[in-house]
Amino acid sequence: MDRRMITTALTLDGYRITESLGIVRGITVRSRSIIGNIAGGLQSLLGGNISIYKELCEKTRSDAFDEMVQHAEQMGAAGVIGMRYDANEVMNGITEVLAYGTAVRLEKI
Repeated sequence: MDRRMITTALTLDGYRITESLGIVRGITVRSRSIIGNIAGGLQSLLGGNISIYKELCEKTRSDAFDEMVQHAEQMGAAGVIGMRYDANEVMNGITEVLAYGTAVRLEKI
C-alpha cells in the first residue's frame, strides 16, 4: 500500500471512496528496560530532550503503524482514512500503542 494513501482526514483528495472495509489496527506493547530507565533518568536530570524515550516512542508508533498497514493490505484496502494513534499504560512501565483507522477501496477521480 502506498503510504501516501493513509490520512487522518475522512477523505483523500483526488479519490472517491468506493467501499469501506472496516476498522484496521496495529497494536504494539512495550516496556522500558532497566538500562533505559537509568539512562532516561540521567537525561531527565540534565533537562531538555530525553532522546532514549523519544526513540522508544518513535519505534513503538512505527511498529503499530506498520501492523495497521499490513492489516489493511490483508483486507485488500487501497487506503486508510481517519487514522489515529492511542496509547494506554497496561501496567507500570508497560505501554500499549494502537494505530487504527478505516480501510477503504478507492477510485481515482
